[in-house]
Amino acid sequence: MKIIRIMCSCLMVLLVLICGCMAPVASPPDSPTSPATTSISTLVPAAAEHFTLTVDSVAPGATLPQEFTCTGSSRTPGVSWENAPAGTKSFVLILDDPDAPSGTFTHWLVYNIPPDAMSIDPGQPDGKVLSDGAQNGVNSADSRGYYPPCPPPGKTHRYIFRLYAVDMIISQPNADRSSIDWALSGHMLGESHVVTTFKR
Repeated sequence: MKIIRIMCSCLMVLLVLICGCMAPVASPPDSPTSPATTSISTLVPAAAEHFTLTVDSVAPGATLPQEFTCTGSSRTPGVSWENAPAGTKSFVLILDDPDAPSGTFTHWLVYNIPPDAMSIDPGQPDGKVLSDGAQNGVNSADSRGYYPPCPPPGKTHRYIFRLYAVDMIISQPNADRSSIDWALSGHMLGESHVVTTFKR
């Protein structure tokens, strides 16, 4: 009888093992989805939006159209931007010629551009305050507003448009380049620029 009981016990264990191996194994209901079926959008992070400046549809590195220079109508180009940093309270626009014979020459300086602005229309006046409340600063020719690019004949000069996102309103009624540089120190949230060229 003892041998029969042992044999029955072994047979029961064997049946349990066989049934356990043959039973289907279900995935836990909250297990993560297999990488093979995961959407590609969840695997690749979205591209970061960049603070971007555009100057009158001029491609970076291209020649500044003649109409914006001393050989044309000398009017200001239109500029626009997108994806300003969070917390921006105003913008500052500066146009420089770093290749001027006497050192960097600032052709245009506009500050306290409203934070909700996304562009400056072409053909801006040289008055102290623009229509949207932005202010024209003093350029390197000691005049207010836009001084058109007019390099000495022969050499190609770079003309760099820079737009700064600022975390404050600049309280300077008659700002020139040095005072704006001082005001920007420690208050820039972002910067975008476009390099153009011009030669006479």
